[in-house]
Parts: sequence; structure tokens; C-alpha cells
Amino acid sequence: MKRLLSILLSIAIVAGTATAQTSKEEQEAFKFADKLIKKMTLREKLGQMQQFVPNSASVVTGPDGETRDIETYIREGCVGSFLNIKDPKELNRLQKIAVEESRLGIPLIFGFDIIHGCRIIFPENLAASCSWNIEAIERSAQIAAAESAALGIHWTFSPMCDISADPRWSRVSEGAGEDPYLGAKIAAAMIRGYQGDDLSSEKTIAACVKHFAAYGAPQAGRDYHTVDMSEVMFRDRYLPPYRAAVEAGAVTAMSSFNDFMGVPASGNKWLLYDLLRKELGFTGFVVSDYNAVHEMVAHGVAADGKEAAEKAMKAYLNMDMVDGDYISYGEALVKEGRISERLIDQLCREVLAVKYRLGLFDDPFKYGREGEKATYRPENLQFARKAAAESMVLLKNDGTLPLKDVQKIALIGPFADSPLDQTGAWHGWRQASRVVTTLAGMQERFGKENVLYAKGCESHKHIKGGIEEAVATAQKADVVLLTLGLGRNYSGEARSLTDISIPQPQKELLDALLKTGRKVVILLATGRPMTIGEEVEKANAVLLTWHSGTMGGPAIADIVSGDENPSGHLTLTFPRSVGQIPIHYNAKSTGRPQDPAKPTKSYLSNYKDSPNTPLFPFGYGLSYTQFEYSDLKVLTPVVEIGGEVEISVKVKNVGKYDGTDVAQLYVRDIVAETTRPLRELKGFERFSLKAGEERVLQFKIATSELAYCHIDLSFKEEAGDFKVWVGEDSNATLEGKFTIR
Repeated sequence: MKRLLSILLSIAIVAGTATAQTSKEEQEAFKFADKLIKKMTLREKLGQMQQFVPNSASVVTGPDGETRDIETYIREGCVGSFLNIKDPKELNRLQKIAVEESRLGIPLIFGFDIIHGCRIIFPENLAASCSWNIEAIERSAQIAAAESAALGIHWTFSPMCDISADPRWSRVSEGAGEDPYLGAKIAAAMIRGYQGDDLSSEKTIAACVKHFAAYGAPQAGRDYHTVDMSEVMFRDRYLPPYRAAVEAGAVTAMSSFNDFMGVPASGNKWLLYDLLRKELGFTGFVVSDYNAVHEMVAHGVAADGKEAAEKAMKAYLNMDMVDGDYISYGEALVKEGRISERLIDQLCREVLAVKYRLGLFDDPFKYGREGEKATYRPENLQFARKAAAESMVLLKNDGTLPLKDVQKIALIGPFADSPLDQTGAWHGWRQASRVVTTLAGMQERFGKENVLYAKGCESHKHIKGGIEEAVATAQKADVVLLTLGLGRNYSGEARSLTDISIPQPQKELLDALLKTGRKVVILLATGRPMTIGEEVEKANAVLLTWHSGTMGGPAIADIVSGDENPSGHLTLTFPRSVGQIPIHYNAKSTGRPQDPAKPTKSYLSNYKDSPNTPLFPFGYGLSYTQFEYSDLKVLTPVVEIGGEVEISVKVKNVGKYDGTDVAQLYVRDIVAETTRPLRELKGFERFSLKAGEERVLQFKIATSELAYCHIDLSFKEEAGDFKVWVGEDSNATLEGKFTIR
């Protein structure tokens, strides 16, 4: 009976997928795959569902520690994909074996973590999101795809669509911050950038929706940790970016490491089939995260690799990354009747279809032909410089910036001349020699003779005589630019922290420099928000430069010189202390909301030792000029469900500099079926105005954008009263109201 139920379940899954809506291009790909599958042995099908990472000895390692020769495995059709090969010649060699020496000549697909650039490294994703420039984010993905394809990569594991409000979690650097509306816009833009209009082009690569799902909400901010939330919260706040990426046409997805509703994602049928495929309409293939199939044993839901493989296949996970459980146990699972070969056919079919859509069957060697000549193109380097400048956020300024009439600049700190740190985590195929550091950028802009450099200290330790040298250097200058923060090894996977403050050696360096009497500008290099209240209070100005990428140095020089006016706005809240985390702007009221006039009053939802408010809120960012918002008008105060709310606001540049700002529109549903956030971002516009210029901005909100998850888990809008605010951050005070009926 158990075997019969297993087979019936497999048939039901396949039948359900067959009814999914597919394009003509997808239908053609599936027809091709179906014909090919009829020629394949069971082992060859399982081989297409297996991805490996070759080590330096050119072998792959199975779950039992057994090593297998790569070339033999390819010839036998036991490998569908390889991960993390960086040598274009090796990529080409392995592909040649696959298409010329295996029985059916099925090409390999080569994947790599191209997260924020390939050769040209753009600012880390969290930094890029602070530009609120959707077109630029799409363009950066397009450039990354073109360089990757030119070097032989077919597939990137990006974009990361995980919403997170916890800066302790190291992977916040890879995402778009805490807001689902903005995150959805960015996810879709990156899919378009990587995949373009023609997936078979030699300049595009396959994108991957990751990490499905809710990976950004681990308990205690600890990577790989348990995720536990209501389905209402999941659908409201975490699902929108994944949905947007699927709707934008992503052809692959990745299961997350965490469990969800008690089931690890790689074996979670509700996530990977019911939600991703049936509800969201995903028609590509799903790959596990690194070793995540076998890790179900450690999770305690599988006794061994064989049972882990069974659970993953039944959950509709197409490709096993690295651990080898599919190829090791797949044949036995079919022979024992625990998995039907028909299910294997379906899982393999979707992998083959993506390879077909990439054009690999027509020309397995078209990727990698352009090689290095397609990288570091001058126009793309200039774009990267502009993108880096737009990502930077001015957090404080007493008028010290921009630097005017300054003859000598002291550039000090551990990140002033550190190309590796500047490229951050997941730095693609970056070459340190091509990174233009802050020191190089400043010297180019202000002249070598005018930029005096001293390192002062390492990120987390002192340098003998370092502080003394830094002080002596500062005393020769008119102003100090001090690079503080956290380097690349404190950003990205497996870098979660309980302490996100400035390391002690850097604090001591700052204090010593302040004693010189020189004005101090902090250039904050980091991949996450930090608790920097003390440093902000002490410094004359603070510019959040992030890990700014290949052209970060010139971009910093552009900002501090005033050649570019800072325009970035935060997409992840900066807490006052770790004790406030998780902290985010779209919190709910609770039944006992804090009284702003009495922030520590008893029996309200507040702290006794700290304000509830953050150090810097979502959406925050200063400029060298000032923008005045006025005359907010709700042009459609009453609308029917299915209609659009129209809002206008006047903005004027009342300062002395030309500048760019981001107008942000927030909404609150006053009375709803479930508790709603105090504010939700529902529109934004990045605009530029010359000094003295004014403009009227127009916003339109479809009532469908005000939908939310109801008690019965339906997702829909409803009639009611709403408040709306427009301004420069999530604390905007310009207010209006409208009604949906």
C-alpha cells in the first residue's frame, strides 16, 4: 500500500505540473526534452539532476566520502551541472567531454555565484538597493551577465529575494533590505537584467530565485537557523519578492537551508510544489542549496542520504547540489518503488528544458567565446562608478562635506587602500589589481601631493605605531577622512554577528584623531547596518560607502568633492543597539502602542532603557542640498475596488546645489481584518532638481497593491479608510487620506 501511494503521489504531481501555463518557447523546450528522455537510461536522467563541485584533484566526493573521477562521471552521463569552476579553459574542456564523449552528448550547465558583478564588481546588493534606481540595478545585472557569459558561465545563483530586518544576519548584504514592495521591484529588475528578452543570447545567463523561502528570518539572526512564522506574515512580508521574480520569468529557483513550518525547504512539498509551482506558476527547475539535501539528516527528518533524496524528489526538487545523494540512491529508490520513474522523468525534463532554452543543445560552446575582451569595458566601468556613488548614503553632515577650499586631506583607516574589502562578499571573478581603491580615487581627484595616507590599524587589531602615525598624518592636513567599519570577512554567508559595533582598535583610532582638533569625516565601509551612535555623535560627517566595488574609490571621491551629490536612502534600518533587533519601519501598532511624548512610560510597548526609534530609519538619507515637500493632494479621495488612487505632491530644491532625491509614499490601512503595519511603502520616485527648481510628482496606486493576507489566507484588497504620507523617509509627515469602497 505504501508503495502504491508513493507512485500515485508521483503521478499526481506530474499531472498537476502538466497543466501549468507555459509559453511557446517553453513548450518547444519541453517537447525537445520529452523526446530526449525517451532515449535516456534511469542513471542518465539522475545524472542530469546532479550538480558537483570538482576539487583540485579533479574528483568529486560522494556522501560516503568516496571519490570519483570527474571525466569518467561525465562520460557516463552522471553529471548535469558543475559549480564554482573559474577557469574558462577547464569549462570548455569539461563541456567537450560531455558533448563529444558521453552517449547522448547532453551539455553541462555551469553555475557560479555572480551576486553583484563578475569581473566588474558593483556595490553589494544591499548597497545597490539604497540607490532606489531600478533601471541601474537592472543594468548592473545585465553587465554582470554579459561578462559571465563571455567567460563561460551559464547560470548565476541570484537574485537573493530574502527580506530581512535583522542586521546580525550576515547575508543582509546580498538582499534588498527590509521592505517587500521595494524588494519585489528589485528582484524583477535583476531577473530582467540577467536573462534579458532572449535567454539563448550569448550575453544572457539563467537567473535563480533564492532562497526559497523565508531564509532572511532565522531566529537570533544566525545563518542556517530555524525560521518560524505564521503563514499570514510569510505571505504579507516575505513572499512578494519571490513572486515578482517568478513573474519576471526566472528559469531556476533554489531551496533554502532553513526549515519552514517544521519541514526543511529542500524536502518541503508545500513550498516547492504547492506554492512555487501551482500557485506562483513557476515552470523552471529547482536546485537545492549547497549540500542541503543531505542536511535533512542533520535536521532530523531523514535517517540517511537515501531517505533525504527520496524526500527531496517527492518535494519536487529537480537538482541536488553537491552532496551526491540523487546519483547515489536514485536507482535504488526507483527499484524499491519509493520513487516512480515517471517523477524522475518530470524532474529531469525541466532541467533539460532550461538547457535547451539557454541554447546549449544548439551550440554548447557559444558561452566563453568572447573571453576577457568582453570584460572591463570603459563604459561599464563608468557605469559602475556612477552606481557606486548612487548607493552611498549621507548619514550626518555639519557642513564639512563637500570638501571645498581644502588643501591637504588625511585619508586614514583600515579600508582606505584595501581592494579585497572594497569588493565585499561574493565578489564574483574580481581581480584585486583592477579595483580602484579609495586612496587611488582620492589621489586621482585631489592630487597625490594633497592626499596623505596612514592605515592606523587593522580592522580588528592594532598596528604597532599605527595610531601615532595616523595622528602625525592628520596634523599635517586640513581635514581627516577616516575609513571605519567591517571588511569582506564580516559580510556574506556564515558571517552572522552578535556585536555589530565598530571594533575597538578602530574606536581608539577615531578618538586619537579627534584630539588633533581636525574635522573628521567617517567613511563607513560595511555590508550591514551597524550600531554607530557613538561614532555619529563624535564625527563631523558620516558617509555610508558600503563595500562599493571595483570603482568605489573614484565614486567616494566624487561624493566627498561635491562632483556628485549624495542621493542614497537606507533600505535597512540602523538600530541604536543590538537589543532593538529585529527593528523595521513597518511594525504594527500593538494594543498598547508607545506614546511618543512619553517614550518610557510603563505598561506600553516600549523599552525602559532606550527609545523605540532607530538610529536611522528606513528611507533615510541626506543631501548637500535641501528638498521641500508640500501640497500633497489626494486627487481621488474615494475609489472603487479595482480602481486607482491618484496622489500628487510638490517638491522643490530649496538648497544651493543641484541634487537627486527619492520621494517615498507610505500607506496605512486604518481598520482591517488582520493587524496591519503602521506604514507600508507603496510607491517611490527618484527625481533630480536643479537648485531652485520645483516639480509636481504624480503617484498612482492600484487598489490591488493594497491587498493583504486575510484570516482564511486569501490575498485581496478590501474597502476601508487609508492614510497616506509622502516624504524623504519612512517618518514622512506630509499626510492625506482616501477611501476604498
